[in-house]
Amino acid sequence: MKVILASDHGGVELRKEIGELLKEMDIEFEDIGCDCEGSVDYPDYGIPAAERVASGEFDKGILICGTGIGMSIAANKVKGIRCALVHDVFSAKATRQHNDSNVIAMGARVIGPGLALEIVKTWLTTEFEAGRHAKRIGKLADYENNG
Repeated sequence: MKVILASDHGGVELRKEIGELLKEMDIEFEDIGCDCEGSVDYPDYGIPAAERVASGEFDKGILICGTGIGMSIAANKVKGIRCALVHDVFSAKATRQHNDSNVIAMGARVIGPGLALEIVKTWLTTEFEAGRHAKRIGKLADYENNG
């Protein structure tokens, strides 16, 4: 599994902690920043990360901003991305099982690092159940491809 990790200024510290977790889990990843103290625009990091997941270069993406909302909106503009805004472990598990999410977004100002790390572990280790859910994902892909 290959994961891309990105944040705006609101998620720098949490993103670094998630990077450490990925190292501990022996998961290959690339951290594309930001590493700044000043304000930056979340689409400048969220969209390129999502594009690299959509292209197949990465299997999954993890995006962090202050609330997670901006990053999730940005990522979901990219064709082929199913980004879920997640702030609890149950939703992290469900979005993999039922929605086959390939990107998650979290808010560093909404949840603490302990919960964020549990969310990431759960999300990365939960498989898509397919079955009736595959039909629903197919409907999303059809709409995305055909309007």
